[in-house]
Amino acid sequence: MSSVSLLEHDVSLHPYNTFGIDVKARLFARFRSVEELRALLALPEVQQAEKLILGGGSNLLFTQDFDGVVLKNEIQGLEVIAQDEDADTALVRAGAGESWHGMVQYTLGQNLSGIENLSLIPGTVGAAPLQNIGAYGAELQDTFDHLEALETSTGRLRTFTREECGFGYRESVFKGPLKNQFIVTSVVLRLQRKHALNISYGALRTTLADMGIEADPTPQDVSEAVIRIRRSKLPDPAQIGNAGSFFKNPELSQFKFDELKTQFPDLPGYPMPGGVKVPAAWLIEQCGWKGRRFGSHGVHENQALVLVNHGGAQGANIRDLAHEIIASVREKFGVELHPEVNIM
Repeated sequence: MSSVSLLEHDVSLHPYNTFGIDVKARLFARFRSVEELRALLALPEVQQAEKLILGGGSNLLFTQDFDGVVLKNEIQGLEVIAQDEDADTALVRAGAGESWHGMVQYTLGQNLSGIENLSLIPGTVGAAPLQNIGAYGAELQDTFDHLEALETSTGRLRTFTREECGFGYRESVFKGPLKNQFIVTSVVLRLQRKHALNISYGALRTTLADMGIEADPTPQDVSEAVIRIRRSKLPDPAQIGNAGSFFKNPELSQFKFDELKTQFPDLPGYPMPGGVKVPAAWLIEQCGWKGRRFGSHGVHENQALVLVNHGGAQGANIRDLAHEIIASVREKFGVELHPEVNIM
Protein backbone atom coordinates (compact mmCIF):
# COMPACT_ATOMS: atom_id res chain seq x y z
CA MET A 1 0.00 0.00 0.00
CA SER A 2 1.48 3.38 -0.97
CA SER A 3 1.90 6.27 1.44
CA VAL A 4 -0.41 8.35 -0.77
CA SER A 5 -3.31 5.99 -0.04
CA LEU A 6 -2.56 6.26 3.69
CA LEU A 7 -3.23 10.03 3.68
CA GLU A 8 -6.77 10.58 4.95
CA HIS A 9 -8.88 13.72 4.83
CA ASP A 10 -11.07 15.35 7.52
CA VAL A 11 -10.31 12.83 10.25
CA SER A 12 -11.80 13.20 13.74
CA LEU A 13 -9.11 13.48 16.41
CA HIS A 14 -11.54 12.53 19.19
CA PRO A 15 -9.98 9.04 19.65
CA TYR A 16 -6.46 10.46 19.56
CA ASN A 17 -6.43 12.92 22.47
CA THR A 18 -7.00 12.05 26.12
CA PHE A 19 -9.12 15.15 26.73
CA GLY A 20 -11.62 13.62 24.28
CA ILE A 21 -12.04 16.86 22.34
CA ASP A 22 -13.87 16.33 19.05
CA VAL A 23 -11.96 18.30 16.41
CA LYS A 24 -10.84 17.33 12.90
CA ALA A 25 -7.51 17.20 11.09
CA ARG A 26 -7.60 18.27 7.46
CA LEU A 27 -5.03 15.54 6.69
CA PHE A 28 -4.06 12.51 8.77
CA ALA A 29 -1.61 9.63 8.34
CA ARG A 30 0.16 7.01 10.43
CA PHE A 31 3.77 5.92 10.05
CA ARG A 32 5.36 2.76 11.43
CA SER A 33 8.93 3.18 10.20
CA VAL A 34 11.46 5.82 9.21
CA GLU A 35 10.91 4.83 5.59
CA GLU A 36 7.15 5.41 5.81
CA LEU A 37 7.77 8.76 7.47
CA ARG A 38 10.17 9.84 4.74
CA ALA A 39 7.64 8.81 2.08
CA LEU A 40 4.91 10.86 3.75
CA LEU A 41 7.14 13.91 4.11
CA ALA A 42 7.94 13.70 0.39
CA LEU A 43 4.27 14.17 -0.55
CA PRO A 44 3.52 17.70 -1.82
CA GLU A 45 0.36 17.92 0.33
CA VAL A 46 2.41 17.14 3.43
CA GLN A 47 5.32 19.40 2.52
CA GLN A 48 3.01 22.38 2.12
CA ALA A 49 0.98 21.79 5.29
CA GLU A 50 1.56 22.63 8.92
CA LYS A 51 2.55 19.41 10.68
CA LEU A 52 1.63 17.99 14.06
CA ILE A 53 3.33 14.81 15.29
CA LEU A 54 0.95 12.83 17.46
CA GLY A 55 1.92 10.17 19.97
CA GLY A 56 -0.57 9.25 22.66
CA GLY A 57 -2.31 12.64 22.58
CA SER A 58 -1.94 12.85 26.36
CA ASN A 59 -0.37 16.30 26.53
CA LEU A 60 -2.57 18.19 24.08
CA LEU A 61 -5.60 20.43 24.29
CA PHE A 62 -7.24 21.05 20.92
CA THR A 63 -9.26 24.27 20.78
CA GLN A 64 -10.08 24.14 17.07
CA ASP A 65 -9.81 21.95 13.97
CA PHE A 66 -6.24 21.43 12.78
CA ASP A 67 -5.81 22.88 9.29
CA GLY A 68 -2.73 20.83 8.49
CA VAL A 69 -1.47 17.26 8.58
CA VAL A 70 -1.40 15.12 11.72
CA LEU A 71 1.25 12.41 11.52
CA LYS A 72 0.70 9.67 14.09
CA ASN A 73 3.94 8.05 15.24
CA GLU A 74 3.50 4.27 15.54
CA ILE A 75 7.14 3.14 15.31
CA GLN A 76 7.47 0.04 17.50
CA GLY A 77 10.33 -1.96 19.00
CA LEU A 78 11.80 -2.67 22.43
CA GLU A 79 15.24 -4.21 22.87
CA VAL A 80 18.31 -4.32 25.07
CA ILE A 81 21.05 -3.24 22.66
CA ALA A 82 24.08 -3.28 24.95
CA GLN A 83 24.42 -5.34 28.10
CA ASP A 84 27.65 -6.64 29.57
CA GLU A 85 27.07 -9.19 32.32
CA ASP A 86 29.90 -7.59 34.28
CA ALA A 87 28.67 -4.02 33.75
CA ASP A 88 26.42 -2.07 36.07
CA THR A 89 24.29 -0.64 33.24
CA ALA A 90 22.52 -1.66 30.06
CA LEU A 91 21.25 0.31 27.08
CA VAL A 92 17.61 -0.14 26.08
CA ARG A 93 16.19 1.20 22.82
CA ALA A 94 12.48 1.84 22.19
CA GLY A 95 10.61 2.89 19.09
CA ALA A 96 9.05 6.31 19.50
CA GLY A 97 5.54 4.93 19.02
CA GLU A 98 5.76 2.51 21.94
CA SER A 99 3.69 3.40 25.00
CA TRP A 100 5.86 4.87 27.75
CA HIS A 101 4.43 2.64 30.46
CA GLY A 102 4.95 -0.35 28.18
CA MET A 103 8.64 0.52 28.09
CA VAL A 104 8.74 0.78 31.88
CA GLN A 105 7.17 -2.66 32.19
CA TYR A 106 9.60 -4.10 29.63
CA THR A 107 12.65 -2.79 31.51
CA LEU A 108 11.35 -4.15 34.81
CA GLY A 109 10.91 -7.51 33.12
CA GLN A 110 14.58 -7.31 32.12
CA ASN A 111 15.47 -6.66 35.79
CA LEU A 112 16.66 -3.15 34.95
CA SER A 113 15.90 -0.08 37.04
CA GLY A 114 15.94 3.67 36.62
CA ILE A 115 12.49 4.57 35.28
CA GLU A 116 10.24 2.80 37.79
CA ASN A 117 9.35 6.19 39.36
CA LEU A 118 7.93 7.18 35.95
CA SER A 119 5.43 4.30 35.85
CA LEU A 120 1.96 4.88 34.41
CA ILE A 121 2.80 8.23 32.82
CA PRO A 122 0.55 8.34 29.75
CA GLY A 123 1.82 8.93 26.25
CA THR A 124 4.49 7.49 24.02
CA VAL A 125 8.25 7.06 24.24
CA GLY A 126 8.81 9.64 21.52
CA ALA A 127 7.01 12.35 23.47
CA ALA A 128 8.94 11.69 26.69
CA PRO A 129 12.14 13.61 25.82
CA LEU A 130 10.27 16.54 24.29
CA GLN A 131 9.19 17.70 27.74
CA ASN A 132 11.63 15.72 29.89
CA ILE A 133 8.84 13.87 31.69
CA GLY A 134 9.21 13.49 35.44
CA ALA A 135 7.44 12.30 38.57
CA TYR A 136 8.12 11.29 42.17
CA GLY A 137 11.69 12.58 42.33
CA ALA A 138 12.85 11.34 38.89
CA GLU A 139 13.11 12.78 35.39
CA LEU A 140 13.78 11.25 31.98
CA GLN A 141 17.15 13.02 31.76
CA ASP A 142 18.40 10.93 34.71
CA THR A 143 18.59 7.82 32.51
CA PHE A 144 18.62 9.30 29.00
CA ASP A 145 21.53 8.27 26.74
CA HIS A 146 20.54 9.45 23.25
CA LEU A 147 17.75 9.58 20.71
CA GLU A 148 17.40 9.48 16.95
CA ALA A 149 15.23 12.02 15.18
CA LEU A 150 14.42 12.72 11.56
CA GLU A 151 14.90 16.25 10.26
CA THR A 152 11.67 17.16 8.48
CA SER A 153 13.33 19.49 5.94
CA THR A 154 15.96 16.98 4.73
CA GLY A 155 14.74 13.52 5.76
CA ARG A 156 18.09 12.85 7.44
CA LEU A 157 18.38 11.00 10.75
CA ARG A 158 20.35 12.70 13.47
CA THR A 159 21.50 11.45 16.87
CA PHE A 160 21.03 13.76 19.87
CA THR A 161 22.99 13.24 23.11
CA ARG A 162 21.62 14.28 26.49
CA GLU A 163 23.60 17.52 26.35
CA GLU A 164 22.29 18.32 22.87
CA CYS A 165 18.68 17.84 24.03
CA GLY A 166 18.98 20.80 26.41
CA PHE A 167 16.77 19.26 29.09
CA GLY A 168 15.15 21.47 31.72
CA TYR A 169 12.04 21.30 33.89
CA ARG A 170 9.46 19.96 31.40
CA GLU A 171 11.59 21.43 28.65
CA SER A 172 13.95 20.42 25.87
CA VAL A 173 15.48 21.89 22.74
CA PHE A 174 12.58 20.32 20.82
CA LYS A 175 10.14 22.69 22.55
CA GLY A 176 12.44 25.65 21.92
CA PRO A 177 15.01 26.33 19.17
CA LEU A 178 14.31 23.08 17.27
CA LYS A 179 10.52 23.06 17.65
CA ASN A 180 8.79 21.37 14.68
CA GLN A 181 12.12 20.68 12.96
CA PHE A 182 12.65 17.07 14.07
CA ILE A 183 10.53 13.96 14.60
CA VAL A 184 11.78 11.53 17.24
CA THR A 185 12.03 7.96 15.89
CA SER A 186 13.72 6.10 18.78
CA VAL A 187 15.00 6.70 22.31
CA VAL A 188 17.85 4.93 24.13
CA LEU A 189 18.09 4.87 27.93
CA ARG A 190 20.97 3.73 30.14
CA LEU A 191 19.46 1.69 32.97
CA GLN A 192 20.86 0.02 36.08
CA ARG A 193 21.56 -3.66 36.61
CA LYS A 194 22.59 -2.91 40.22
CA HIS A 195 19.58 -1.14 41.64
CA ALA A 196 19.93 2.22 43.40
CA LEU A 197 16.31 3.13 43.99
CA ASN A 198 14.97 6.64 44.53
CA ILE A 199 12.32 6.58 47.26
CA SER A 200 13.01 10.05 48.63
CA TYR A 201 9.51 11.24 47.71
CA GLY A 202 7.44 11.14 50.89
CA ALA A 203 4.32 9.55 49.42
CA LEU A 204 6.44 6.74 47.97
CA ARG A 205 7.80 5.73 51.36
CA THR A 206 4.31 5.92 52.89
CA THR A 207 2.77 3.81 50.13
CA LEU A 208 5.55 1.22 50.32
CA ALA A 209 4.93 0.97 54.07
CA ASP A 210 1.20 0.51 53.39
CA MET A 211 2.18 -2.32 51.05
CA GLY A 212 4.06 -3.95 53.94
CA ILE A 213 7.48 -3.15 52.47
CA GLU A 214 9.59 -1.47 55.14
CA ALA A 215 13.06 -2.21 53.76
CA ASP A 216 14.84 -3.21 50.55
CA PRO A 217 12.07 -2.59 48.02
CA THR A 218 12.60 -3.91 44.51
CA PRO A 219 12.16 -1.78 41.36
CA GLN A 220 8.86 -3.61 40.84
CA ASP A 221 7.76 -2.58 44.35
CA VAL A 222 8.54 1.06 43.61
CA SER A 223 6.67 0.85 40.31
CA GLU A 224 3.62 -0.64 42.03
CA ALA A 225 3.72 2.10 44.68
CA VAL A 226 3.85 4.80 42.00
CA ILE A 227 0.95 3.18 40.15
CA ARG A 228 -1.12 3.13 43.35
CA ILE A 229 -0.39 6.80 44.04
CA ARG A 230 -1.17 7.90 40.49
CA ARG A 231 -4.42 5.95 40.39
CA SER A 232 -5.51 7.44 43.72
CA LYS A 233 -4.84 11.02 42.61
CA LEU A 234 -5.25 11.15 38.85
CA PRO A 235 -8.38 10.24 36.89
CA ASP A 236 -8.24 7.61 34.16
CA PRO A 237 -8.62 9.33 30.74
CA ALA A 238 -10.69 6.33 29.62
CA GLN A 239 -13.25 7.33 32.27
CA ILE A 240 -13.03 11.12 32.22
CA GLY A 241 -11.20 13.31 29.70
CA ASN A 242 -8.00 14.87 31.01
CA ALA A 243 -4.31 15.33 30.26
CA GLY A 244 -2.91 14.74 33.74
CA SER A 245 -1.19 17.72 35.35
CA PHE A 246 -2.23 20.79 33.39
CA PHE A 247 0.23 23.23 34.99
CA LYS A 248 3.93 23.19 35.78
CA ASN A 249 5.01 23.67 39.39
CA PRO A 250 6.37 27.23 39.60
CA GLU A 251 10.00 27.81 40.53
CA LEU A 252 10.48 30.79 42.83
CA SER A 253 13.54 32.63 44.07
CA GLN A 254 14.37 32.04 47.72
CA PHE A 255 13.50 35.69 48.41
CA LYS A 256 10.06 35.40 46.78
CA PHE A 257 9.37 32.13 48.59
CA ASP A 258 10.35 33.58 51.99
CA GLU A 259 8.19 36.62 51.31
CA LEU A 260 5.17 34.45 50.53
CA LYS A 261 5.88 32.20 53.50
CA THR A 262 5.41 35.13 55.87
CA GLN A 263 1.95 35.74 54.37
CA PHE A 264 1.01 32.07 53.94
CA PRO A 265 2.80 30.01 56.63
CA ASP A 266 1.46 26.70 55.28
CA LEU A 267 2.97 27.26 51.83
CA PRO A 268 4.96 24.11 50.93
CA GLY A 269 8.22 24.35 49.03
CA TYR A 270 10.99 22.07 47.83
CA PRO A 271 14.57 23.42 47.57
CA MET A 272 16.16 23.26 44.14
CA PRO A 273 19.20 24.85 42.53
CA GLY A 274 18.58 28.58 42.37
CA GLY A 275 15.41 28.65 44.43
CA VAL A 276 12.34 26.77 45.61
CA LYS A 277 9.73 24.75 43.71
CA VAL A 278 6.16 25.29 44.91
CA PRO A 279 3.28 22.86 44.23
CA ALA A 280 0.90 24.45 41.74
CA ALA A 281 -1.87 22.22 43.10
CA TRP A 282 -1.60 23.87 46.53
CA LEU A 283 -1.81 27.36 45.04
CA ILE A 284 -4.83 26.41 42.91
CA GLU A 285 -6.61 24.74 45.82
CA GLN A 286 -6.08 27.81 48.03
CA CYS A 287 -7.86 29.84 45.35
CA GLY A 288 -10.91 27.59 45.71
CA TRP A 289 -10.80 25.78 42.37
CA LYS A 290 -10.44 22.15 43.45
CA GLY A 291 -13.54 20.10 42.58
CA ARG A 292 -15.40 22.96 40.88
CA ARG A 293 -17.53 21.97 37.91
CA PHE A 294 -18.87 24.16 35.14
CA GLY A 295 -21.28 21.88 33.30
CA SER A 296 -19.19 19.95 30.81
CA HIS A 297 -15.77 20.75 32.33
CA GLY A 298 -14.04 21.60 35.57
CA VAL A 299 -11.25 20.87 38.05
CA HIS A 300 -10.86 17.34 39.34
CA GLU A 301 -12.18 16.67 42.84
CA ASN A 302 -9.04 14.86 44.01
CA GLN A 303 -6.29 16.83 42.26
CA ALA A 304 -6.42 20.55 41.63
CA LEU A 305 -3.73 20.30 38.92
CA VAL A 306 -6.04 18.29 36.67
CA LEU A 307 -8.61 19.96 34.43
CA VAL A 308 -11.27 17.59 33.14
CA ASN A 309 -13.79 17.14 30.36
CA HIS A 310 -16.91 15.66 31.95
CA GLY A 311 -18.30 15.07 28.46
CA GLY A 312 -19.03 17.33 25.53
CA ALA A 313 -16.66 20.15 26.49
CA GLN A 314 -15.00 22.27 23.85
CA GLY A 315 -11.26 22.79 24.08
CA ALA A 316 -11.88 26.53 24.38
CA ASN A 317 -13.92 25.91 27.56
CA ILE A 318 -10.95 24.21 29.20
CA ARG A 319 -8.47 26.78 27.88
CA ASP A 320 -10.57 29.63 29.29
CA LEU A 321 -10.84 27.87 32.65
CA ALA A 322 -7.05 27.51 32.72
CA HIS A 323 -6.70 31.26 32.08
CA GLU A 324 -9.09 32.03 34.94
CA ILE A 325 -7.08 29.81 37.29
CA ILE A 326 -3.83 31.47 36.22
CA ALA A 327 -5.31 34.92 36.84
CA SER A 328 -6.60 34.00 40.30
CA VAL A 329 -3.26 32.54 41.42
CA ARG A 330 -1.48 35.63 40.08
CA GLU A 331 -3.85 37.90 42.00
CA LYS A 332 -3.63 36.01 45.31
CA PHE A 333 0.04 35.01 45.35
CA GLY A 334 1.79 37.08 42.71
CA VAL A 335 2.92 33.81 41.11
CA GLU A 336 2.56 33.03 37.40
CA LEU A 337 1.44 29.53 36.46
CA HIS A 338 2.37 28.08 33.08
CA PRO A 339 0.55 25.24 31.31
CA GLU A 340 2.38 21.95 30.95
CA VAL A 341 -0.15 20.90 28.31
CA ASN A 342 0.30 22.10 24.71
CA ILE A 343 -2.70 24.20 23.70
CA MET A 344 -3.43 23.98 19.99
